[in-house]
Amino acid sequence: MKGIAGDRLFFLIVIILVVGGMAMFASASLGLLAREDESPLKLAFTQLILGLIPGILALVTIRYTPLSFIQKLAPAIYLASIAATALVFTPLGPTLNGARRWIDIGFTTVQPAELLKIGVVLMLAWYLAKMKGKLHSFTSGLIPFGLIVGIPLLLLILQPNTSTVLVLGATSLALYILAGAPWRDVAMIVAGALIVLAVLVGTRPYLMNRVMTYMNPAENSLTTGYQIQQSLIAIGSGGFMGRGFGQSAQKFNYLPEAHGDSVFAVFGEEFGFVGSVFMVLLFVGFAMRGFSIAADAPTLFGSLAVTGLTLLISLSAFLNIGAMLAILPLTGLPLPFVSHGGTALLFALASVGIILNVAAHRKRKAN
Repeated sequence: MKGIAGDRLFFLIVIILVVGGMAMFASASLGLLAREDESPLKLAFTQLILGLIPGILALVTIRYTPLSFIQKLAPAIYLASIAATALVFTPLGPTLNGARRWIDIGFTTVQPAELLKIGVVLMLAWYLAKMKGKLHSFTSGLIPFGLIVGIPLLLLILQPNTSTVLVLGATSLALYILAGAPWRDVAMIVAGALIVLAVLVGTRPYLMNRVMTYMNPAENSLTTGYQIQQSLIAIGSGGFMGRGFGQSAQKFNYLPEAHGDSVFAVFGEEFGFVGSVFMVLLFVGFAMRGFSIAADAPTLFGSLAVTGLTLLISLSAFLNIGAMLAILPLTGLPLPFVSHGGTALLFALASVGIILNVAAHRKRKAN
């Protein structure tokens, strides 16, 4: 642990999230035994073979890769992530539930948007560090920022993948502000984002349904409000201490996507209020420690990269948990390190590798 951990506390939080997440995923997947459309063994196989094992290898490899080399590779990673994301619009990209977000690799599918998020963050960190002190000019500030972020967001909107647009857009804006963007640019970006969001909600019925369900969760409890109703029932059934590990009843034919977007509801039912608070505190600790590492990073690139990657994971977690508690609208975002999704787990662990790499440089600098 001492050799890999650039920051022991951060690494410990990640270990708890990963180990606990795999156990929780296994419990939630048992709900598939009551269904005939999916096999829990197949999901466990893809989570392990496509997510955990290559994710650990990526974490260790990236942790020991020179940070300067990662910085030089940032533009190439960005371009590769855009190319991979564009493949969803080719015959390799199946349409599932009205969206084209995946690439079919034969025995399973992968979601290139997970790589795209890392690619955009690294590219922004690379460019903004290079342009330090020059962002007040449109030609070196707002226009390049708009191109770097706008192309990926357009690809995500076309899929459609609105939830990832929100997370990536908010993270990108935060990095732009931290790099010294003028408030004039920030105001223009926020105004434009609100207009685009309003248009998307107004033209895509499923987004309007999510907004209306958020406004009145009890309405249409058997249709558009079904998932949130079942989620609240599951969490409420957990009480203070929970039913016990593996004892969730809602995951059997009641709670949609129990092993995916709704896994926090299963966790709340099995571990109750105490367990739910503990999980929230884990992600709060993840965010706070990540930002602390970013604040002490030896370079602006490292600081921005760690901030962006920490935000990507933390925002996804809090948006997922908030949606399951009906505090926020449903987004369809998975719970990092816990929900089903081998690609998401792989790139979350790769992101951790970058963060630990920067943390290790910080410690050597301090000594």
